Amino acid sequence: MEHVTEGSWDSLPVPLHPQVLEALRELGFPYMTPVQSATIPLFMKNKDVAAEAVTGSGKTLAFVIPILEILLRREEKLKKSQVGAIIITPTRELAIQIDEVLSHFTKHFPQFSQILWIGGRNPGEDVERFKRHGGNIIVATPGRLEDMFRRKAEGLDLTGSVRSLDVLVLDEADRLLDMGFEASINTILEFLPKQRRTGLFSATQTQEVENLVRAGLRNPVRISVKEKGVADSSTQKTPSRLENFYMVCKADEKFNQLVHFLRNHKQEKHLVFFSTCACVEYYGRALEALVKNVQILCIHGKMKHKRNKVFTAFHKLQSGILVCTDVMARGIDIPQVNWVLQYDPPSSASAFVHRCGRTARIGHGGSALVFLLPMEESYINFLAINQKCPLQEMNLQKNTVDILPKLKSMALADRAMFEKGMKAFVSHVQAYAKHECSLIFRLKDLDFASLARGFALLRMPKMPELRGKQFPEFVPVDINTDTIAFKDKIREKQRQKLLEQQRKEKTENEGRRKFVKNKAWSKQKAKKERKKKMNEKRKREEGSDIEDEDMEELLNDIRLLKRLKRGKITEEEFEKGLLTSGKRTSQTADLGISDLEGD
Repeated sequence: MEHVTEGSWDSLPVPLHPQVLEALRELGFPYMTPVQSATIPLFMKNKDVAAEAVTGSGKTLAFVIPILEILLRREEKLKKSQVGAIIITPTRELAIQIDEVLSHFTKHFPQFSQILWIGGRNPGEDVERFKRHGGNIIVATPGRLEDMFRRKAEGLDLTGSVRSLDVLVLDEADRLLDMGFEASINTILEFLPKQRRTGLFSATQTQEVENLVRAGLRNPVRISVKEKGVADSSTQKTPSRLENFYMVCKADEKFNQLVHFLRNHKQEKHLVFFSTCACVEYYGRALEALVKNVQILCIHGKMKHKRNKVFTAFHKLQSGILVCTDVMARGIDIPQVNWVLQYDPPSSASAFVHRCGRTARIGHGGSALVFLLPMEESYINFLAINQKCPLQEMNLQKNTVDILPKLKSMALADRAMFEKGMKAFVSHVQAYAKHECSLIFRLKDLDFASLARGFALLRMPKMPELRGKQFPEFVPVDINTDTIAFKDKIREKQRQKLLEQQRKEKTENEGRRKFVKNKAWSKQKAKKERKKKMNEKRKREEGSDIEDEDMEELLNDIRLLKRLKRGKITEEEFEKGLLTSGKRTSQTADLGISDLEGD
């Protein structure tokens, strides 16, 4: 936006409510960020906005403040069951965060009620909470909000409640579409009134977002905010105060480098990103054992009820490590994250930018480090061109300790750890095969032996990607892995019971004819018919399989038989003719004169 610069909140062309200014003072935000100064006046003047700004630039307040101001200016005050604003966001962690920010403001406005609708909670309780307390402002994830529109039988007429809607906000709009919520978003839009203000906020604008802008916004004002010091020709999407590093190391050195780094930065706060939920489970457990005197938490998309608790706990920590998947890559504002460590590069370049954006937020400094294999080094140039995201190399750390033998001993001591490692390896390979940048991240070039050593595997797993391959550089442990027991006695007892049952079934089935599932009679008959035709065809082919010389002799014998029948030669001449034409073939011997009658 031209002629718009950040300044104090009083410098806005439209004055803010005194209680809003009081809440801002309490939060410690005396000045606006560029995206706030650009967006708030337009939103408050009833314009639809599509805002793009680098991650960590303060987009949350850019829509929370206009929502409150628009609802305060309503001629008809909202009733308890009426909904004035809806904020939709892709993950429950981001929804919780927005709900907390909003609550700092609504405590000054008791006339407004707010409600949080996210997965991992009982939907029936959400319905009862809305019926008791209302929800003038709803913060929700798409799936739960769509579900709530279908709860009329339980006494929740959300379709009627949203008729009073003034504002709809889609936060992290590109991520909403990336995560497959497009159908849910379209369903929700059908329930909402057309006369409303709509805002789309994101760090990146994709073609899908552009399509959503056309479908959901009316004559939107497009806002693209760059940071100070960034050239006009640049489209850099990472904060200017972010220091971005990369480290090139082999697959079997990577975990040693990570542990060494974390041991040397114990007093800081870190996010460590892995590609899959199984990798988070495995390496999270490993880090708990190998990095002492540090609070280590794990979070991923398959965790249901624990996610909210883990997120809140890490939010409050002064220092610690959060091992996570891309569920934490978008919009999450965790105070004073010093380092974002990407053990696995993300599946898309835009996700790389969002991961890095968890640090260096709203003017603060921060650092990010991505670990790359030697074959992946060209990814650096790709990021510089594709995302305008320059990285500088960090040299390999010296005097690192090889902790992989200890990781192996953990797997030998507990079957749970052994199984987690196998699942993590399989999921990592499968995720690698689906990487968006497949020209750089080529599965066929991956050193599986080195990768397996890096996972401290006891043996190679059986999976389609490894079928038919030999790995002489990987040495499996000389032990039957079926003998590894669970440390958890209850789980081990269940496993032994299952093994005993399998042994018993195997003994009972020995010597028995292998059971063949009955097929329909019509299928059996059709199979017999096909088999019969194939046999007949084969016999015909075998019967006609005569060499050229034999065929010539046979034809000559047939001609002699015909001449004998017509009385042109005697039987003696016939016998003599057979002798002169060579030995009599079996085919001729089988022919009688009667066979040629009628010829």
